[in-house]
Amino acid sequence: MAVGTKGLESIELDTFEDERLVDELKKAKEELFNLRFQAATGQLESHGRLRAVKKDIARIYTVIRERELGIRATPAPVEVPAKAEKKTKKAAKTEADAPAEAAETKEA
Repeated sequence: MAVGTKGLESIELDTFEDERLVDELKKAKEELFNLRFQAATGQLESHGRLRAVKKDIARIYTVIRERELGIRATPAPVEVPAKAEKKTKKAAKTEADAPAEAAETKEA
């Protein structure tokens, strides 16, 4: 049984871009700091969470290092959906037609 956060499985980490991995690493380190602080003051309720966060940090470091070495492939960049492009073209046409429509109403 794997210990760690359910949302940070190694398969899911493969789909993250480098920037998101760094963000997740920062979040995990902040959480570990807070958990250690709670443990030192006697406020920590779940001691197993310390171990889980440490493992998450190790997983993220492993994925980053494997990408540096070329062992793991970085995910392909996400393309902009075609629907979004059509909407922008449609909006541009509407803006271009607006002056022509205004001129037609003035003539009438």
